[in-house]
Amino acid sequence: MNAVETVKNLIEKAIPDSEAMVEDMTGSGDHLRAIVVSRTFEGESRVKQHRMVYEPLRQLMSDQTVHALALKTYTPAQWAKVGGSS
Repeated sequence: MNAVETVKNLIEKAIPDSEAMVEDMTGSGDHLRAIVVSRTFEGESRVKQHRMVYEPLRQLMSDQTVHALALKTYTPAQWAKVGGSS
């Protein structure tokens, strides 16, 4: 399994109602961009939302499997508002 699939699976497992869209930004597999949409984020600060996402990725980040992650988090209502679709 490549880093994109691994990151997607780890996020969606840690935040069960989430949908994670992950892409490789450079082709190297270690600089990724993720958009995560979840009802779990409702009422939570952006910092708390990002911590929820980073927590299951801690090992991948610490061992440099993933060197960089550009992250955006949304509730379903926020995602709809920005015109997002999966």
